[in-house]
Amino acid sequence: QFHIGFHFGLSSALLCPTFHPITMSCDIGLYGLAVMGQNFALNMASHGFKVCVGNRSPAKVELTVNRAKDEGDLPLVGSSDVEDFVKQLSKPRKVIILVMAGKPVDETIAKLANYLEEGDVIVDGGNEWFHNSVRRGKELEPKGIHFVGMGISGGEEGARNGPSLMPGGPRAAYDMIEPIITKCAAQVNDGPCTGYLGPVGSGNYVKMIHNGIEYGDMQLIGEVYNIMKNIIKMSNEEMAATFAEWNKGELDCYLIEITAKILNKKDDETGKGYVVDYILDKTGMKGTGRWTIQEAAERSVAAPTMAASLDARYISARKDERVKASTILKGPDMTSAEIPIHKGQLLDDLKAALYASKVCSYAQGLGVIKRASDDMGWNINLSECARLWKGGCIIRAALLQKIQDALARDRKLPNLVVDPVIAGELNERTAAWRRAVVVAVGYGVPTPALSGSLNYFDSCRQANLPANLTQAQRDFFGGH
Repeated sequence: QFHIGFHFGLSSALLCPTFHPITMSCDIGLYGLAVMGQNFALNMASHGFKVCVGNRSPAKVELTVNRAKDEGDLPLVGSSDVEDFVKQLSKPRKVIILVMAGKPVDETIAKLANYLEEGDVIVDGGNEWFHNSVRRGKELEPKGIHFVGMGISGGEEGARNGPSLMPGGPRAAYDMIEPIITKCAAQVNDGPCTGYLGPVGSGNYVKMIHNGIEYGDMQLIGEVYNIMKNIIKMSNEEMAATFAEWNKGELDCYLIEITAKILNKKDDETGKGYVVDYILDKTGMKGTGRWTIQEAAERSVAAPTMAASLDARYISARKDERVKASTILKGPDMTSAEIPIHKGQLLDDLKAALYASKVCSYAQGLGVIKRASDDMGWNINLSECARLWKGGCIIRAALLQKIQDALARDRKLPNLVVDPVIAGELNERTAAWRRAVVVAVGYGVPTPALSGSLNYFDSCRQANLPANLTQAQRDFFGGH
């Protein structure tokens, strides 16, 4: 999810006269007015903060100012250029930038830094590689300008109504933006879905892993859908009803909720069938999933569920190759006589398998964060990560309360799966989990994430692994 914005320039004639810049000292500025930027600016204004917006495209500035007027005369103004943008901000100045990751962020920071002063703060809200945020923080230090890398999850709707915000930077900078972001973030039973995560880079890192877990969750749901459709032979209506029912219990989460809605959506254009059946089976990606697996490898942390989801996207992209292979490679051609299918039992097994696999996916992601935090000296509170993921973001789920509680009980917990409560839930579901995977394997339906999660569980519970033989082989030919 890269948040795209552009530099701005707008004549004062286009500004909404209701909010003339001369009469208004703004609490915060937002630079970069693609939809995410517009919506987050309007979110802040909706909570009573005076917001100045800027963008390279005058039309985007005018559009945002007009939206603010139409949505209730919100306290938001535009700006004519970078200097005008900065001048309208009260000191110490607070600027959030939402532009495309990479070079555009550096260019934006360079322009802003010409007018900002010591003690001001720049917050990058895009999906940025954490090393870039660390570098930018160091580059701004000589000028005394604070830098915060803040992951934002929740998409366009979340940005407007309350996202999950994951900031990492100097504590002093966080304290400056805290009154604003705590009001604008999603709100759950124990507070806003934001909080101080650690030094610069830590917020981007937590958001990156969030996206990796998201990849895993989506793949797991897709595999369950595939079994329902191609083994149980359920209709779209039946599958939608099943996911909707699951969403009322332990699997309650945003991704299950939207899965039910997607499967139930009929095609309006043709009037025949369902939208999902017209969508090409090629999954796109924007990089954060790949970063997650690169980091897992760099930190020597196993992440098979997330890695399987990334591999599945790669394979899905090779559509032409798969079509040709389907005429050459043969599946098992199993029948219900050879592997009996009891619909009710298999659905119960799939529900248990999905829950247990999701737990393992979260365990892997949190394990990567833990190792990076130790290596980088960030001191990230994993329980806090779970807490601020409970609302606003794509992976929000009822399960996160149990994960938060487990990590709060023992901050030194080596792996989520060994928490007594979590372990008990996994142990209760292993028989069903195995039955679901065995059926899928028997019918030749790929389940890389469900199987990867089960293999992760089985590997974690083994006091002895066959690694002794692997090591002996290395010793024999010379380890490398």
